[in-house]
This record gives sequence, C-alpha cells and structure tokens, in this order.
Amino acid sequence: MPFADLRSFHDRLDEQGQLKRVSAPVDPILEISAIADRMSKMPAAGTDPPPATDPVHGRCGGFALLFDDVKGSDIPVAINTFGSYARMRMALGVSDFEELAARVTELIKPEVPATLIGKMKKLPQLAKLAGFGPKVVKQGMCQQVVRDDNASLLDLPIIQCWPDDGRPGYGGKAADDLAGTGRYITFAGIYTKNPTTQVRNVGMYRVQIFDRKLAAIHWHVHHDGARHFREYQRRGERMPLAIVFGGEPVLPYAATCPLPPDVSELLFAGFLNDRGVSLVPCKTIPIEVPANAEIVIEGWVDPKRTLVEGPFGDHTGFYSLADRYPAFEMTTITHRTDPILSATIVGAPPQEDYYLGKATERVFLPLLKMIIPDIIDYDLPMFGAFHNAVFVKIRKEYPMHARKVIHGIWSAGQMMLSKMIVVVDEHVNVHDEQDVLFHVGANVDWRRDTVIVDGPCDILDHATPYYGTGGKIGIDATRKIEGEGVVRSWPDPLTMSDEIVQRIRDRWTKYGL
Repeated sequence: MPFADLRSFHDRLDEQGQLKRVSAPVDPILEISAIADRMSKMPAAGTDPPPATDPVHGRCGGFALLFDDVKGSDIPVAINTFGSYARMRMALGVSDFEELAARVTELIKPEVPATLIGKMKKLPQLAKLAGFGPKVVKQGMCQQVVRDDNASLLDLPIIQCWPDDGRPGYGGKAADDLAGTGRYITFAGIYTKNPTTQVRNVGMYRVQIFDRKLAAIHWHVHHDGARHFREYQRRGERMPLAIVFGGEPVLPYAATCPLPPDVSELLFAGFLNDRGVSLVPCKTIPIEVPANAEIVIEGWVDPKRTLVEGPFGDHTGFYSLADRYPAFEMTTITHRTDPILSATIVGAPPQEDYYLGKATERVFLPLLKMIIPDIIDYDLPMFGAFHNAVFVKIRKEYPMHARKVIHGIWSAGQMMLSKMIVVVDEHVNVHDEQDVLFHVGANVDWRRDTVIVDGPCDILDHATPYYGTGGKIGIDATRKIEGEGVVRSWPDPLTMSDEIVQRIRDRWTKYGL
C-alpha cells in the first residue's frame, strides 16, 4: 500500500519493529550523525532475509531513528529512515526490487500494438499512466504554519555530519568573506522549474547553511537543477527554488534516480506510489511543492552571487573540497503544525544512500538493457561508491564483444562516469566480488584485455588529475576466443560430470554429504 506522508511511513516502520524513537536530548552538531553512522553498520532490524544480490551487506542497516529532543529546536529529526533493504522495499511498496523492475519493463516496452484490438487493450494502461501525474490543489498540510519575516534557517535542527564540514580554508581553498556554518541540509528535495518549458525537476542536492536566510546550493554541472539555473543565468533572472522535507516516502527515491533530462521525478514518484502526488503553490515563489510535506523552505537563487561551499564529508569516504556555488536567499518557511525534519549522513558505505542506490541498480536494469541489450545483469559493488566500479555479465557471441559493451556503458547517461568496468561471462555471479575477481585473475592479460580512455569522471573523484575528467579502465574478463589475440589454446574449466553429480545427489545427500 502506498504511504501518504512521512509519518504514516514511520507508523508502519514502528509496527514492523524497524523504528527506534529516541527521547534523550541529542546535539545536531556531529552527535546525531555519529549515532546514525554507527547504526548503519549494525545488523538490520527485523528478520527479513538479505537479497540474493547482496547477501553480506543486506544484513546491515540497523534501525530507522527519530530523535524527539534535539538541542536548539522543538522539531524532531528523522535519520536512517531508508537505511536497509527492508525499509527501502516498504517505502516503494514491493516485496523485492525485481517486482518494481518488472513494472518498469512493462512501462517502457517499445512494441506498439498493430491492431485496433491491441490498441484498445493498451488503453487502460495508458489511462493509468495519465493518472500518475502530479495534481495541484489549493491547500496542504505543509502550509499549516507560515512563518513570519523573522523565520530563520538557524531555527531548524539542521545537522553537521563530519568535523571539518564547512571549515573555511580547508584544502587550501581561500575562505569566502562570509564563512558558512558546518550545518547541511542533506535529505531534502530541491524543487526547480525549467524557465522555458516549465517542466519541474526534483533533485537531492546538499545545501550549506550560512546565516539566518542565506545558504549555498551544491549541484554538479550535469544535474537538471544546474541546467535550469544556467538558463536563468542566461536570462539574467533570479531562480525560484524550494527545499522540501518529507512528503510521500517515494519522493526521496525518485529525486535520486538518474532519469533522462526533463523527465519529471514527480511523474515517476506517482508511478511508484500508484497515484499522483498532490502539489500546493508556494507562498512567495512560483513553484509547487508536495502538499503532504513536513517542512518547505522557499527562496531565490541569485544568478550572480556565489559562496564558497564546503568542504563536505561525502559518500566517497573523503571530504569533497570547497568551491564556489550559487547563493540561495530564503523568503519564508512553511510547515505542518508538528513537523519532522529528515536528514541523512553520507560517508564510506554502507550508509543510507547505499540502499537508495542499490534500489536504482535493480529497478533501472531494464532501462540499461534497452540501451545495451547485450547486458544480462550488472552490479555496482559497495567498494566502488557507485561510480568507481561496475561489474557486467554478458553472453559473449563474437570477438571484442566485451569491448563493445564497455564503450556502450561509457555512453549511457550517468554511467559515463564509471571509472572501472569489468565484463564477465554469463556463468559468473556479478554480485559476488570474489567470483568476479577470480575471473579477472584467471582470464585477463593486462596488455591484451584492458582499455584505458580519458573522459568525464565523477566530480567527487579526488584522484583525477583534472576536475571532473580523468582516465578510466575497461577490463575484459571473459573467456577469450579466436580473433582476440589468443595464441595458445584456452583451457577448459574444471567441472564435475553430470553422472557423478547426480549419483552424489541420489546416494549421499541422505548422509548430509
């Protein structure tokens, strides 16, 4: 069943033994994040078995946490809400991610019915899709309280995650004339509109707090929010932007999905939730936000002013360095009468974002296979932090087939940032790192089977020689065939005969052997 808002999701987590409510006083500066970091490495709450695709890390995640008594604020803080496979499945309303992947596959099937009967059979599906779009309503719970001109970002229980977050001069970057705090909004939807098409975008970008009404918006150059901002800059106009906490639990996931440009995250959220998201117009800017949200921060992004944002402890396990990003000026804050502020901590995995990313890995497999049909399955291993490594399984059919797939991945949307791609044969389990690495060791000659190219890399990758660009490697770990530079005969793998295997099953299984 879909959830209407964050608190109904919390109630279900509570019923399922997935939520811990903490009444003891807690400091939003480092203490909340340190507790969440510790919790994310603990055994997962509940008794759900881990998924077959991630049997080791699927046992992590601990509990979702709700802190009721946060120093300096009367607003509770929720964290690690989506930090396990069980909680992600509950938020998306599925028993496993493959179930949702099947829905996506059905949605994107390219076949067009050739007959009138076939087209008529498609009508219910198309009508249902039409109902997934957002709907603008006159009022919503997110505006039960509209703060006056004295509203301050500093009144919200916004957390600081890591000790050097926001430290001026860190990494040799000159401090701005206005130093920011180390407090960051880390788990809110950032709502913008394309000024030409009016298509909405929802991203999840970090926001550093500088003062009562001033913040810096951090987005990467390829993000839709950044594209919208560049269009406003070309026009010389300030950009309306809303920062939204809470709402339907599918919204944070939709905001993190690598959807094609100008494909609405709100439409995708409606598809995930099986009903459209209700929106309400903001009070001071021309943007609509989810009516069931907890807290909304309204304001404008200055087309000319930038602030030195950062450093920030990132999902790579290191601090991303400070740089200049657009300034955001808050106009008002609206919220429910009893709001909850959502937060997350990022760092070396597993953290909460790991489970969001793993859901995307499974759900978007059908889309990736549409672009590169050769792919049977793929895995984004934890050590790669979602951009450093991709393991890919194919059914090899011709010489250099793996090379073709490697280059195809480097041309597929945000997969272009993949720093290392390993391609293996169809019998290899790409979700078992040891199985993949065994075949790398067994099948790879480094001169013959690797390709190194220069290209775009993740902006957070501190190892690249240049900002956002560097070297990437593709590794063909498949069994080599004629036409791939094989001079010697390729040996057969060790396999037991079918007759012996069947004899063991028939005779020795009863002895536990």
